[in-house]
Amino acid sequence: MVSSIDAIWNGWRAAYLTGEGRPAGSTRGSVFTAILASGLPDDETNIVFRGAHAFAILNAYPYNPGHLLVLPYDEVPDLEGLEPATTTELWATVAHAVRVLKHVYAPGGVNVGINLGRAAGGSISEHLHVHVLPRWHGDANFMTSVASATTIPEALPVTAAKLRDAWGTV
Repeated sequence: MVSSIDAIWNGWRAAYLTGEGRPAGSTRGSVFTAILASGLPDDETNIVFRGAHAFAILNAYPYNPGHLLVLPYDEVPDLEGLEPATTTELWATVAHAVRVLKHVYAPGGVNVGINLGRAAGGSISEHLHVHVLPRWHGDANFMTSVASATTIPEALPVTAAKLRDAWGTV
């Protein structure tokens, strides 16, 4: 029998799981490529920064407020597939994302990581992306410990606006 704490409804994830969450008109490529091709404004897609070769976007299913993904525009699965200029900008953007998150949220620490390939845990393994995740002592609250669920206390558009506003000033 499933108790109320064992099953938390999150029907909004259905579109992600079935692939129906892609922007209108997109049929190929990763969800990130589809977002870029959609032509939607950054405040609707939660893109925080756009550079010449890389961009930063909020994770649509964050572990904590401020969970960013830094990606090359080119849809490549591995680091060795990146052009040198893209590699340079990607890592500079990751470093800047860390500075911005520290400035805006004052976390106790930051995780930076990449899952290369499905076997490594990459859920969108065809498009390399670097997770930049602010962390706090005790951020795995009772929901995570008891129900294997995460609670996010801030709406994504609010988080995106905060980070976008700070991006050019930090």
